[in-house]
Amino acid sequence: MRIDEILAAQAPVFSFEFFPPKTPAGEQNLYAALNELKALEPSFVSVTYGAGGSSREKTIEIVKRIKDEFGLEAMAHFTCIGATVGQLRETLDEMQLAGIDNVLALRGDPPAGQEDWIKTEGGLEYSHELVQLIDRNYPFAIGAACFPETHIHAESPEADLRYLAEKVQAGADFLITQMFFDNDAYFDFVARARAAGVSVPIIPGVMPITRVGQIERMAQMCGAAIPDGLREELHARGEDAEAVLDFGVAYATLQCSELLAAGAPGIHFYTLNRSPATRAILSALKLARPWERAIYPASISSPSATRGEPSGAS
Repeated sequence: MRIDEILAAQAPVFSFEFFPPKTPAGEQNLYAALNELKALEPSFVSVTYGAGGSSREKTIEIVKRIKDEFGLEAMAHFTCIGATVGQLRETLDEMQLAGIDNVLALRGDPPAGQEDWIKTEGGLEYSHELVQLIDRNYPFAIGAACFPETHIHAESPEADLRYLAEKVQAGADFLITQMFFDNDAYFDFVARARAAGVSVPIIPGVMPITRVGQIERMAQMCGAAIPDGLREELHARGEDAEAVLDFGVAYATLQCSELLAAGAPGIHFYTLNRSPATRAILSALKLARPWERAIYPASISSPSATRGEPSGAS
């Protein structure tokens, strides 16, 4: 089923993101996490695509297995780096033959050891070009990424919003945000996006904190700010891994609860192929049901607005 149809039919949606493992042990861990999270009935799951398309075959294999063996809707991440247009179309053809209905279209990160993004000769340079290629030639529902705190390579927040609007105009049906830890960043971003004419659903991406060093490295890599108070609480727990995990689960639960009560269309969990933290958070949310207290302001949800036209929110 297409994710845009799921978004139109369900409120809220919950989804999980996984990455293709590189070892047999990692693969066992992934499928164990899927088994445990399946009971929570996610609306869909997504599988990432390695830098330079390094895990293309594995991504398609895992997405197909998730659909066929686990009975879950799945989305394949897809990047335009390291491939010509012809090669991109070959992969998209393969996805369509595999029965995949949903694609997250991304420009992609440079391969390991390469700092700058370099366009492949005969390929595409921008993510909106990839979105357009898919929209014009394939029946997939198309997702795209967005950045509440601005993409690290964008010239300015205003330029970043222009690029985002281009992706939506090119055919993106919904957006998933980069992780963030301050909900005000999401609320402000959605308001600015709506004012810029972006009216498709914007699903907040949340990463439960399980390790201090790990989350600080990842936040630095993607430009996500860790509020001072949150950082202080994390470091106050020092090397006590269990205390950090407990606090991380509590923080993410409160974060998600506020987002849903404010009318966010769902939550996309960055799981890092682990299930305990995400299981605890989503179980608590389903028990508390904060979305039932939501006002659903048009500036936040707007799932049925016409693509590319302002929602009318101030």
